[in-house]
Amino acid sequence: MNSKVIVGMTLSLDGFVNDRNGDVGSLYADLAEMQETPSLLEAIHDTGVVVMGRRAYEMGNGNYAGYEFQVPIFVITHDPPKNAAKGENDKLHFNFVTEGIESTIQQAQEAANGKDVVVVGGPSVVQQLLKAGLVDELHIDIVPLLLGQGLRLFEHLEEQEIKLEKTLLNEVLARTQLRFRVIK
Repeated sequence: MNSKVIVGMTLSLDGFVNDRNGDVGSLYADLAEMQETPSLLEAIHDTGVVVMGRRAYEMGNGNYAGYEFQVPIFVITHDPPKNAAKGENDKLHFNFVTEGIESTIQQAQEAANGKDVVVVGGPSVVQQLLKAGLVDELHIDIVPLLLGQGLRLFEHLEEQEIKLEKTLLNEVLARTQLRFRVIK
């Protein structure tokens, strides 16, 4: 059985994943508190691999020593970095994939050993995965904040209609958590 591919993102109420300057800090003001919530602890337990784009990787500034997901991380990129990230260990190590999203997801599912493949960013990667029909679930956290400008998660899907089935509506701290199964 293939691992589920889950997109997990935090958005402002008006749909942005960062502000007009590209900063995500205001969306994660509660990150320290989130570390102890049952929903995040469950996600960490169920995750076998994390997938991210190169920009999302760079947001860690090369230091993943305290990263909550201690699993292999697959980074979709055209240009792998020259230097290794800090924090790699026997569980957390980086795989830079240059063959595109389909290859990345296939490799990630193989490495996940039946656990979830969680995609954490960025919007371009998420949009490509949605267009390719590779997403099984959307896990969206909405924070009570209007950013007005920034980068939207669900732009550039053209005229593609993606049907979803709501599986969870929950409140954790100030966040509203929405979980959807992608109907294929």
